[in-house]
Amino acid sequence: MAERRVHRGLIVLGVFVVAVVLLIAFWSWNWFRPLVAMEASSALGRKVTIGHFDVKLGRTTTLLADDVTVANPPDFPQTPPFATIAHLAVQVNVMDYIRHRAIVIPGIDVERPVVEAAETPDGKSNWALNTGSSSPGTQSSSSPGPQIGDLRIADGHAHVVIPKLRADFALGIATNEPQTPAAQGTSAQPAAAPATAAAAGGQEGQIIVDARGTYAGQPITGRLIGGALLSLRDATKPYPVDLRLANGPTKVALAGTIQDPLKFEGANLKLQFAGPDMALLYPLTGIPIPQTPPFNIAGNLDYDHVHNTIRFQHFTGTVGKSDLNGDIAIDPGRERPIVTATLSSRNVQLADLGGFIGATPGQTSTPGQTPQQRAEVAKAEASPRLIPDTPINMPKLKAADVRLHYKGEHIEGRSVPLDNLVVYLEITDGNISLHPLDFGIGRGAISSNIDLANVGNVLHEKAKIDFRQVDLARIMAATHMFGGAGLIGGSAAIDTAGNSLAAMLGNGNGELRLYMTGGGNLSALLVDLSGFEFGNSLLSALGVPSRATIRCLISDFALNHGVLQTQVLALDTSEADVHGAGDIDLRNETLNYQIKTQATHFTIGSLPAPIDITGTLKHPSIRPDLVALGARGGIAAGLGVLFPPLALLPTIQLGLGEHNDCARLMTPPTAPAR
Repeated sequence: MAERRVHRGLIVLGVFVVAVVLLIAFWSWNWFRPLVAMEASSALGRKVTIGHFDVKLGRTTTLLADDVTVANPPDFPQTPPFATIAHLAVQVNVMDYIRHRAIVIPGIDVERPVVEAAETPDGKSNWALNTGSSSPGTQSSSSPGPQIGDLRIADGHAHVVIPKLRADFALGIATNEPQTPAAQGTSAQPAAAPATAAAAGGQEGQIIVDARGTYAGQPITGRLIGGALLSLRDATKPYPVDLRLANGPTKVALAGTIQDPLKFEGANLKLQFAGPDMALLYPLTGIPIPQTPPFNIAGNLDYDHVHNTIRFQHFTGTVGKSDLNGDIAIDPGRERPIVTATLSSRNVQLADLGGFIGATPGQTSTPGQTPQQRAEVAKAEASPRLIPDTPINMPKLKAADVRLHYKGEHIEGRSVPLDNLVVYLEITDGNISLHPLDFGIGRGAISSNIDLANVGNVLHEKAKIDFRQVDLARIMAATHMFGGAGLIGGSAAIDTAGNSLAAMLGNGNGELRLYMTGGGNLSALLVDLSGFEFGNSLLSALGVPSRATIRCLISDFALNHGVLQTQVLALDTSEADVHGAGDIDLRNETLNYQIKTQATHFTIGSLPAPIDITGTLKHPSIRPDLVALGARGGIAAGLGVLFPPLALLPTIQLGLGEHNDCARLMTPPTAPAR
């Protein structure tokens, strides 16, 4: 019996050994291919197929997969698939997991990966993977994530199609191996690699991504050279970045290092933008900017984790003929990005800011303009219209909330009677406020508070403007022909609606009042606040000497549905009384105005006829009334002018002070005896 039991045991042992030998001989990890594919499909929320699967056991176990395919979402066209990988090898440190429960992946090798990232015209995309989320409490917030070492990519390609961005571009992706010092002298470097290789000490591997295609309807080319992906989690070595990108005529460069690129911490990056128009940055930044002349700015880029903002700091550069400096912070984690900017210019050309009011920015002499920009500036200068009529892009107005503070320390331009500019602009959900918009003029200022409410995609504007001690000497100096001195005060208000500056002024209702008391003098009646150039014919026709003493100036205009109508325009000087009547139609930019002069004593140069000002705002016509000039009765008719109501006197006294000589203008002039 004992021998029989031993014999039977030997048979069982032999069968087991043979079975083990046969299992080892014929074992295939490929049997687990469906299970691995099923787990991958569950993890990604997509169907994953694997052509072949294998495992190489060891302290560092390697998982191998060939012909891997990741399908598109079920409601997306299925060909081509989202991604294919010819060969995938993933190394896993088993002992680290057994001892420390740490997932350590020393290396991932990907050969010939191809990604087709696409979005349909109706907004469906195939790149959003449904990876699920952990249940609360399943993982401590302090638990370390997977530690990924080196990622090696060979002959990678990606194709990106996004119709709403008018984007269709291809990416070539590859990594190269770290170089030893001996190999550096013999190995050929990529064309754009030297700057990054230097930043990496010349010994680290690199990832290189080349882009080519179209973006925002413009050709796009670019190259990104980054450090070895092995160093992504190495906090002891800053990660080098070198990006060169051209989108149409706009060029972007980003170079430097990041201490922790996965969290974007410790950034030491220099960012530079250059191109013909800042409006072209919108597809790249998501921040709407009006049209500008050619620009070139550079500054530091980093990320503020405390306030969750991307910061472009201490940048300097030029926009047209103006310099531009400052800081911009963007909080992207909202329904609309929040942009906070503090900007300044030491010297600014107002023409460079024309895009902010819908005008064509720049001048024909602005450097760096494209032929198209020069043609647009020339067209704008040749246009018979003065007020910009370019509509405001309402969708872009709602693209971001903006807090902008800008200071122009010195306004350039010999014919511009403005010295400096301060503005605080806020845009919230498409509503605009300018509190304040201030222009300095000599010792005084024109200060505005403007609100534009977005109601039904139409801007409703209310504005209040104060003229505070506006320096007449500064205004006269801008004409380069006339002189004068004194301080002008007053106010203006407008209530209107429209989506362009021309529409707002053409629909507006409001008022304009300007006052000036004694103590001043002038050699001309031309006040160039609006850019009109009537010429010195007005001065000579009015018979005012080179330095007439000003006793009082009163002007009161009413704006009714875009027509600026004269209630009162009266100037009392030591040589003559001047009165104005008529209107300015802002809807079609036409002038219908008349100025009459009555000498206070015998004046040889006094013209006994009214002066007619007609034509357009951009091209006014100034000439004497020929009919009145030929009739002696024209003198008497010229004295029958509108005179200000007595109710204005208290307002004038408040604006100019108690001691003034305006009271005499409060009574109508009498006709001379025949």
